[in-house]
Formats: sequence, structure tokens, C-alpha cells
Amino acid sequence: MGNIIHVENVFFKRDERMILSDIHWDVNTGEHWAMIGLNGAGKTTLLKMINGYMWPVAGTGATIEVLGKRFGSVDLRELRKSIGWVSTSLTDSISPSHTVIDVVMSGKFATFGLYDSVANQDKEKAMVILTKLGAKHTAERRFGVCSQGEKQKIMISRALMANPKLLILDEPCTGLDIYSRENLLLAIDALGKQPNGPTMIYVTHHIEEVCPIFTHALIMKEGQVVAAGTKDKVITDTILSDGLGLPLEVEWNLGRAWVKLREELEVRS
Repeated sequence: MGNIIHVENVFFKRDERMILSDIHWDVNTGEHWAMIGLNGAGKTTLLKMINGYMWPVAGTGATIEVLGKRFGSVDLRELRKSIGWVSTSLTDSISPSHTVIDVVMSGKFATFGLYDSVANQDKEKAMVILTKLGAKHTAERRFGVCSQGEKQKIMISRALMANPKLLILDEPCTGLDIYSRENLLLAIDALGKQPNGPTMIYVTHHIEEVCPIFTHALIMKEGQVVAAGTKDKVITDTILSDGLGLPLEVEWNLGRAWVKLREELEVRS
């Protein structure tokens, strides 16, 4: 298997506070990963580093390779064209007046609006992607009138327009009701089964969102890796309890992990 991501000896410090400490992580072809941790665990910082927006502390012997390209000897602007990143902050950057089909096609140019001329095949490709994600019916709507769940499918479609080899889904179910969440997770699961599709990293702190297509999990806590490996070996009572700071019990159902408290908690001051 080839390396999609290789991170070694990575440290990151901000205002004398260590945000990431001695991170080691490998993602290989054929794997889809869930990245799990509480807010402030360092997930977003690590992802920004993988995208080349932040740099490790110098002098630590840090190595970052993404899609076979080693940082320090690669044009990051070109590399980012092969990485799709879907997050709420990007969704907020889209004008509500744009039509959905234009929003999706803009992904080809990595812009937040459609300012370049497009070919018929671009529109056809956008429609195919929207159809696969169950959002074809939104194509001619204005982006601003779409539901939150529809917007997430549209933003994933936009990311797929550039044929990324790596797709990062940063808490895509935030703000969704249970119906919209399950509908989106079905679409993500189907996307992961497509031949020649992108390697996916799914960022969350809700364990039940890790759908069956995800093969591996990375648990982070206070800027460190608690565990990384196949999800059945990582998403366990002991490791999750340590990573999330609660006495948790894991139950598996329909290929997904569901957690519950093992004991009643006391109010902490």
C-alpha cells in the first residue's frame, strides 16, 4: 500500500503552549480514517498542517508527506488541488444567491463563486456528482434556501469536482437533525465504496457518526495521539474512556459504535 499521509515527530507550539506533541500517523491507500477527539484535542491544527497552512516546530526532525509529496520540496498550492476539505467555515463563505450547480462547478477552480467559463462536460460532471450524493433535486436552487443537510452534500460535491485524492470531512454533521445526519452518513458511506474514490478522513467527536466504510480511527487528546489503528482495536471501552475523559462503554450495531456511560457522573466544579 502507498502512503497517503505520513506524519512523524510533529510538534506545534503557540504562545509557549504545546498544541501538538510528538505526532506519528500513517494513512495508506485503501483506508478511510475517523479522527476523534474533544474540542481542543488538536484535530484541526493537525489537519491544517497536513494542508500546509501551519508548520511544525523547527529542529524536531519533523516529517510530513501527503500523497507522496514531502513538505519542504513540494509546491503546496499544487498539492492542495488534490485535497478536498469540507468544513462549516467554507460553507459560510458561499454566497446564498449562487445556484447549487454553480457552487458545485466552482470546486473545479477552488473559488467560492463561478467566475470562469465552464464547459458542458463540467455541468454534466457536477450533475453526476450531485446525483450520487442524493442531491440532484437541489441543482437549480439558490444555495441559501437549501437545508443544512443539503448544503453539506453540496459542499462535498463541490470538493469532488476537483477529483481530489484525499477528502477531509471536518465535522460535517454539525447542526443536523437525526434524519439529515443519517441521510448524509448514508451518502458518505456510499462515496467511500466507489472505485477510485478519494481516501477520506472524517473528523468528529460523535462516535456514532463513524459509519461502516471507515476502516481506521485516530484518537487524540490534548495534542497527543492516544491510539491509532483499525477501528475495532481503537474504538474500545478503555481507549475511548481515556481519550474522551469519561467512563464509557462501547456497543457495536450495524457496523457502527455506540457509546453510553458506565456509571453516573458527579457534577464537577
